Amino acid sequence: MAEMTVEYPDDLLVASGKPRREVEQDLRFQLAVRLFEVGQLSLGKAAELAGWNKVRFGDELGRLKLPVVNLDDQEIQAELRALRGDHRRG
Repeated sequence: MAEMTVEYPDDLLVASGKPRREVEQDLRFQLAVRLFEVGQLSLGKAAELAGWNKVRFGDELGRLKLPVVNLDDQEIQAELRALRGDHRRG
């Protein structure tokens, strides 16, 4: 597995009141969430980056009121057509 080092100010730990490990876990989670939101990572890969399983990561997305399914407009329309049984294009 590749490794990345992220520098952050020591006062971030003081301001958060959390132990270093917890702050770093939160930073990994926030990065995973953002990369998932912009479509750079799938749910599974984002969960892996956060160090969690997909169910826990999905639950956390729900707690943050973020959609677990990240579809563009065309994909949404295709899903709606499939639900209606209409498999014609666009």
